[in-house]
Amino acid sequence: MIKTRTLQLTLVVSAFVSPLGNTTEQGDALYAEHCATCHAVSLRGSAHGASLSGPAFTTKWSHQSAQALLTYQMNEMPPGQADTLSPAQHAEILQHVVAESSLPADSLMRASVTDLKAAETPDAVEFSGAGSVMDLARNAGEYAAKTVANFRPVGTAELNQPDDGDWLNWRRTLDGHGHSPLKTINTATVSRLGLQWAIAMHTGSNQPTPLVREGVMFLTHPNNKIQAIQADTGELIWEYQYAFPPASKMLGGPTRNIALWDNKVFLATYDAALVAVDAVTGEQLWRTQKADYREAFTHSAGPIVANGVVVSGINGCELFTKDGCFITGHDPDTGEELWRTSTLALPDTPEYATWGDVSPDRRGGGDIWITGSYDPALDLIYFGTSQPKPWAAPSRGMSVEDAALYTNSTLALKPKTGELTWYYQHIPGETIDMEVGFERILADIDGIPTLLTVGKDGILWKLNRQTGDYIDLLDTMDQTIFEVDRKAGTLAYRSDIADAQIGDTYTACPGIYGGHNWQSGTYDATRHLLFLPVHQLCSDMTPREVDLGPGGGGYGADVATYPMPGKEGKAGALLAIDVRTMTIKWRVEQPALFLSGAVSTDGEVLFIGDLDRYFQAFDINTGKKLWSTRLPAPAHGYPITYQANGEQFVAIPTGIGVFRALTAVIFPDIYQPPDGQGLYVFGLNR
Repeated sequence: MIKTRTLQLTLVVSAFVSPLGNTTEQGDALYAEHCATCHAVSLRGSAHGASLSGPAFTTKWSHQSAQALLTYQMNEMPPGQADTLSPAQHAEILQHVVAESSLPADSLMRASVTDLKAAETPDAVEFSGAGSVMDLARNAGEYAAKTVANFRPVGTAELNQPDDGDWLNWRRTLDGHGHSPLKTINTATVSRLGLQWAIAMHTGSNQPTPLVREGVMFLTHPNNKIQAIQADTGELIWEYQYAFPPASKMLGGPTRNIALWDNKVFLATYDAALVAVDAVTGEQLWRTQKADYREAFTHSAGPIVANGVVVSGINGCELFTKDGCFITGHDPDTGEELWRTSTLALPDTPEYATWGDVSPDRRGGGDIWITGSYDPALDLIYFGTSQPKPWAAPSRGMSVEDAALYTNSTLALKPKTGELTWYYQHIPGETIDMEVGFERILADIDGIPTLLTVGKDGILWKLNRQTGDYIDLLDTMDQTIFEVDRKAGTLAYRSDIADAQIGDTYTACPGIYGGHNWQSGTYDATRHLLFLPVHQLCSDMTPREVDLGPGGGGYGADVATYPMPGKEGKAGALLAIDVRTMTIKWRVEQPALFLSGAVSTDGEVLFIGDLDRYFQAFDINTGKKLWSTRLPAPAHGYPITYQANGEQFVAIPTGIGVFRALTAVIFPDIYQPPDGQGLYVFGLNR
């Protein structure tokens, strides 16, 4: 079998590889669709895939032939889906990788690609023609857009306290609860849920949060597309497609949220811009460029509107740049930038020294992966920052004794000015990708204004959100990384992790995928219960050298991930935690990871989706499963519940996400289609 495929590959390279340095548009597009989610648009790699450029890639592949790389690619890629791409497509992807990588000009890899170019055949023309036909089919015709009738602008008071039937923010309310007061769908009626409507979505990594305003849904798609939809019927009203600069055509990734305020929808784009779209017509009102996407800056987290300011963070901060990561505030009417606050300590501040001897141009990380939460009473907005980059301290020329502020921290900012009121660093000197950059839930517990957050290590933190003082923490799962001093609120790395150098391998439970991750929990304030999805996975990590020059950096470790031992194959877990006592009330475990966020309701029902394509409802009091249905693809993104035309609905997005490369290998018995992006909306059958 392998010999046959090798023969095919030789013929394919001759037919389809264009001259070196002239990467084809088809190769660009194929890489963007099938590879960039894991290996990044710039080939720099990510938590989900190795770098295809830089020292490690050069060392491994520079002295090998293009044929060798192509053979590996055909046999192994995409993970768990070998044979889904044609030989011609693999050849086009190879051409793109070699042309865009940092391989030396005199390397065997580059020379062999050039040598294999020779005899072009009509097959290439035929393939190109087929691709053209498909493009025509996808783009034929134009939808006759309408306008949203009787749209009522969203005011500050409504953002702070939405109508019961609306879902106006990422987690419905600015405090990040993800809880709905609706209760028509409840423990007694949930068994009657049935599909009411669905809509296909654009191809790409899919982790959206639909928003609903008085029966109109605003849905963001991969490729920075937004649709306005009648939320009770699924009828499309208008569609907006962001216009990328020509050179940024390959950018992509998940877009986790958009924001509503006044008559505008705000979108943070792949190419590091912020735009405002008219909620009535779908027309773009303004665009502001926040950073240069060519330096890898991008957005996964969308904006939040706090005290009349559009606030958003940025990510893609693993490469060394002069600016580093930051959070900005913008005027909602004009897009004018009002302030910019760095997530890395700046010169002339006491915190600057926490990076040791590392120069300013070699400081990376502090990404904003998840949007913030806002307390209007204190007028503070709260963000979580990611770890320093590269992941491993020795890869960045540091030790775990170098705290590297303000990474892995909670930041409390004034939305009008960006002033940093307080910070709390959860893990100083982080060295194993245990970031604490996810949701910030604002709760009032026993008369104390409290902030709750959970990192990849599964540790639940409880802080005073007015002062930033530590209150308590809870180990929600079996973690082997830290020695925890609960009284003091401090963590100390296991000695072999703390002492590890380049090339040393160590084990972490949970691993780099969590523990907890972007799949947000939900909080029922009446019961003081936090419902939290976690992943019972472990990783082996080996720090490696990275390019420490300008534009260098990256992730800086090789990682192997596997199910947590002792869990009998049950990698997914859902917990109910009493945050007053910091104790676990119930726990549900299953083989499939929970891949969506969670939503709870006053109907005492919790909704969540998983890797095995199940969308499930649980009793929030007991953890008993009440209902489930099987979706066409794994649940991804954030479910919501809302009211339209007098009826309650529950919506769940599906599709591929950033875990696809991991889960396809670790869970080969779980079927995952290669695409299937869509939104499915359920209501009570009569």
